[in-house]
Amino acid sequence: MDNAVSAHVALATAAEIPDGDEDFPALVEALAAEGVAAEAAVWDDPAVDWSRFDLVLPRATWDYAERRDAFLAWARSVPRVLNPVDVLEWNTDKERYLTDLAAAGVPVVPTVFVEPGAAFEAPDGPFVVKPSISAGGRSSARFEPGEAGAARALVARIHAAGRTAMVQPFLGELEEKALVYLDGAYSHALRRRVPLPAAGDREVFFLDEELARAEATAEERAVAEAALPDGLLYGRVDLMGGLVLELEVAEPSLYLLYGDGAPGRFAAAIARSLRATVEP
Repeated sequence: MDNAVSAHVALATAAEIPDGDEDFPALVEALAAEGVAAEAAVWDDPAVDWSRFDLVLPRATWDYAERRDAFLAWARSVPRVLNPVDVLEWNTDKERYLTDLAAAGVPVVPTVFVEPGAAFEAPDGPFVVKPSISAGGRSSARFEPGEAGAARALVARIHAAGRTAMVQPFLGELEEKALVYLDGAYSHALRRRVPLPAAGDREVFFLDEELARAEATAEERAVAEAALPDGLLYGRVDLMGGLVLELEVAEPSLYLLYGDGAPGRFAAAIARSLRATVEP
C-alpha cells in the first residue's frame, strides 16, 4: 500500500500467554497490511534479541506487577518502546496516577491508600481491597462491612509483599464502561464486568471478564479524555458510574475485536509512528 513501512515490531507478552491475548492475530494481520512484520515475544525471555525490533509494544505483559522494577528495567533496555517508559512507570502505580488525576480535578473513584505499616480501617459499606501495583485482579477481593478481619488479612498479605493496599467502595451495582483510544482518538467502548472474589484472595493469572459492545456518551468521553495524557499511541479508561476506576496506558487489553475496524486503526497508528523514525 502507499506509504507502507518495512519494519519489525515486537508485541510483548507474558510467559503464561506466550502467544498473547485474543487481539494478537488480528493486529498482526493488520500490521502486515501496513508493511510491518509483528510477532509475540515474552518480555522476560532471555533468548529474545530485542535489538531486532524497530519498536516494542507492551501488549500483554500482565505478570509485571510482582516484578515491577524488573519490568521497568527491561522497558528501559529495549531500543524503543511505546507507550514511553516514563508513562509505563507512572501508570503501573495506581497510587501515583489516581492521586495525580484527582489533584488535576479528574473525577475518580474515592480511594484510600494504606501504606505498609499503616493501620487498616474497614469502611462502613461494601468495599474492595487490592494492591496499588497490580494486574489481572490478582490479590483483589470484595468485602462486606462485617468481613473486616478477612480484609485485614488480605491487606497484611499485600503489605508483606512490600506493596501498598488500596481500598475503594464496591460499586458493583453500577455499570463499568471501558473506553479505548488509539493514537489519541476515541476508537470504541464496551461494557465490562469483572466479578471479584468475595471475602478472600483467589490467585489466578487474571480474573474472568464479561464483555459487550457499547457506545460512550459525550460525558463519558469528556472524563476519559481529561484522564488520558496527551500524545499516547494507545490507552483505555475504565469508568464506573462516570468516575475513573482505572486508567490503562501501560499494557491494557484494548479489546480490538469489539470495535469495528479497530485492528486496522491501531496498525495504521503504529505504522505512522514507525514511519517517523524508520524512513529516511
